[in-house]
Amino acid sequence: MKPFQIGIQLYSVRDDLAADFEGTLRAVKGMGYDYVEFAGYYGGKSGEELKALLDEIGLKSISVHQGIATFLNDGQASFDFFKAYGVEYIVIPWFDKNKLVGTSAWEGTKASFLKVAKQAHKNGMKVLYHNHDFEFEKVGDRYIYDIMFEELKGYVDPQPDTCWLNYGGVNPAEYIRKYGDRINIVHLKDFVCTKLAAGPVYELIGQNRNSVDKGSQEDTGFRLVPLGQGRNDFAAILDACDAIDVDLVIVEQDNFIGMTPMEGMKASRTYLKDTFNL
Repeated sequence: MKPFQIGIQLYSVRDDLAADFEGTLRAVKGMGYDYVEFAGYYGGKSGEELKALLDEIGLKSISVHQGIATFLNDGQASFDFFKAYGVEYIVIPWFDKNKLVGTSAWEGTKASFLKVAKQAHKNGMKVLYHNHDFEFEKVGDRYIYDIMFEELKGYVDPQPDTCWLNYGGVNPAEYIRKYGDRINIVHLKDFVCTKLAAGPVYELIGQNRNSVDKGSQEDTGFRLVPLGQGRNDFAAILDACDAIDVDLVIVEQDNFIGMTPMEGMKASRTYLKDTFNL
């Protein structure tokens, strides 16, 4: 197996970042993460200041999760900010499923995606889309996910989230292989549950929801866990990533039970090292 580059989605340790931005970045480097993927603007620094800090710590950040509205509203200034600290991939972290394939709003959504993707291309960047489970609902006899990426081919590519692929009802390794060279970065995330594809079990950034859908969580026994403690077969997933020549895998865990976020993210990094020598 290839020596993958290992990153952390910093949304996983968002409270730690808010309390001690620089200290948290140094701590994740100490765990063995060499890449960081920010989720939005953090730290109050300019892109150049952030690049200097990351260089000093020994971290790289080639991808970012940022809502598409930022690019539609702020235009070139947003691309300039991210380029300044090394971002190559702009990742749309989620999108309202009521505006995706199968709705009257889809054509407008697609136009917005294409507009941002074309501007990203002019800046030497690519746009990716990070899935949840709802993209594996069907329109006709096809998944929303597959229709989206067919219609956006050449402009927007997948950033597969292995937890939500599995929970959505598909095999993560098979889907990674299916999309092949369109995939540049894969999110590694693990979970336990008793029932797949049973509806939302999370809270999305930016959604006007006060809490996770507790009913669905109770019905499914859904819980996010550190890598290697849940349902995902990471040997098969990493073999698929190797087969399609993915270089960067990013560890993510949205919430934690019975441990702190820093403890959980350390456990995931230790699992990759001890199990796969990564």
